Amino acid sequence: MNDREMSCNTGGQFMDRGRMNQNGVVQPLLTDLYQITMAYAYWKSDKTDDQAVFDLFFRNNPFHGEFTIFAGLEECLKFLDSFHYSQSDIEYLRQTLPEGIENEFFEYLGNLTAHDVTLYAIDEGTVAFPRVPIIKLEGPLIIVQLLETTLLTLVNYASLMATNAARYRMVAGKHVKLLEFGLRRAQGPDGGLSASKYSYTGGFDGTSNVLAGKLFNIPVKGTHAHAYITSFSSVGELKTRLLKHKQTGIMEDLLEHAIRHRQMLSHVLDVSTEESSEGELAAMVSYAIAFPDGFMALVDTYDVKSRVTEQVTQVSYVQTDNKSRTTTTAAATTTTTTATTTTTTSTTPTINTSTSNGTAYLPKYVEKSFRSGLLNFSAVALALNDLGYHALGIRIDSGDLAYLSCLAREAFEKVADRFKVPWFNKLTIVASNDINEDTILSLNEQGHKIDCFGIGTHLVTCQRQPALGCVYKLVEINGQARIKLSQDVEKVTMPGNKNAYRLYSADGHALIDLLQKDSEHPPAVGQKVLCRHPFQESKRAYVIPSHVESLYKVYWKAGKICQQLPTLEQVREKVQISLKTLRNDHKRTLNPTPYKVAVSDNLYNFIHDLWLQNAPIGELS
Repeated sequence: MNDREMSCNTGGQFMDRGRMNQNGVVQPLLTDLYQITMAYAYWKSDKTDDQAVFDLFFRNNPFHGEFTIFAGLEECLKFLDSFHYSQSDIEYLRQTLPEGIENEFFEYLGNLTAHDVTLYAIDEGTVAFPRVPIIKLEGPLIIVQLLETTLLTLVNYASLMATNAARYRMVAGKHVKLLEFGLRRAQGPDGGLSASKYSYTGGFDGTSNVLAGKLFNIPVKGTHAHAYITSFSSVGELKTRLLKHKQTGIMEDLLEHAIRHRQMLSHVLDVSTEESSEGELAAMVSYAIAFPDGFMALVDTYDVKSRVTEQVTQVSYVQTDNKSRTTTTAAATTTTTTATTTTTTSTTPTINTSTSNGTAYLPKYVEKSFRSGLLNFSAVALALNDLGYHALGIRIDSGDLAYLSCLAREAFEKVADRFKVPWFNKLTIVASNDINEDTILSLNEQGHKIDCFGIGTHLVTCQRQPALGCVYKLVEINGQARIKLSQDVEKVTMPGNKNAYRLYSADGHALIDLLQKDSEHPPAVGQKVLCRHPFQESKRAYVIPSHVESLYKVYWKAGKICQQLPTLEQVREKVQISLKTLRNDHKRTLNPTPYKVAVSDNLYNFIHDLWLQNAPIGELS
């Protein structure tokens, strides 16, 4: 890729700056007004030469968990690299800021860059914990103040999204594929692109977002919608029925093969051809002709209901998070009647009949839409096999996902055995339909047979916690430590320029993160270290580390990036490597063990001395 800059406007387009794409909307004016008014007040107070240190950190882990994945660092560095107020920016500020601001200030802004800023950070993709700064900035007070809002917006959502994705990866397990399907539900185009990028960082395997695939080199995956199935009503609508044999090159009638196989399959799968939709068959044949090597079909579009709903399946309820889910336990009686076809919705069917012991009876038509799709898919898949192609699998978008996935896997095994096609056993079963972390945990308990989850709304909107809450606090100015006091101890800042270390036990797991004054010697392997809770005097412990990791690296200094930046794939690998350093009890979804963050004895005393110096003394009368 050559070094070129593509023109862009502020509408969220991306600029190609050599190595990576940069969002054109990320620029100095992407900030809060008070940053610029503070800058003028600093300038007016002759603070242009003041040197400051700011910490960027968060106070609580998201999603009731005990870890956070740090993401967004590369975007921060690209922002520093391009930081400059354009002439149009200056003209806009002249019109927008209050009257009376001196022209010399606008000239000062026009010459500002991030050349004199130094940025320290932990590696992107590393697990991080509350109160430990993930980014530390040193430099002229005015410029590091002006960076605040933009850096926060680049880190907050990125880290939240990567953490959410990592949690989904943990509950799904390493053998199940995860696909991000959330673009249509995301908070606007930029939110959608960021969700695709950082869900991949956190452990997802691909995205439906085509632009994200192009910009970030993320694998792009997808099937088709219910609309494609419902666009066909009969096989007579097929304009093309012929497909070239993969080996011989001879054109053959795929529909003819599918109809022949459907007749045989109806006995194997115990599904009458009258129960299946002709329009669905036509749509699947059409799609298979278009993508013979990539045939993945949506199988729950049509609900084929019996006029007498006597066939039932017994299910039992499990209660989780105030929502009922069903687990199939046994089959009951059957009555066969004629059928009619309607279109299904994507919601789980309503259960009308129940007993006092919590057992309910699920009308058989609940699964008939699925049975129609399964019969038609299997017929088309076998037809493709006749012509030398292998189908990929199915997607289920409604109903009892655990039960239906087991039903599908059982059907595929029957077909594989009856027609001597062993690859049928390995067909992929994809499930979607408003899936969240708890849904996957529930499906795991029920023994599902799903190979891949397509997850959208709950992933990209982070519905369980929509914001991480990173903050950016002044901790030192001109070499003098600064502390923010509050009645809420959680909001008291840790003053001064600090270094951070991660101490490991002999088994390789992270034990504790330790903050020290930057003037202190780093902790040494095999040497006893006193670690103290920053605000609770009695909470303290000696730690003898088997390994000590210095968390900060200089990423930006003298106007240049100082480290070789990892690729997105490398950051993705870093996430999984970093998570393995945590004990399982820190990562569990229910009541995880809090990870400890401590300060050195020297820093503890410094914090409390400064606290006493700055806290007002009350007066009683």
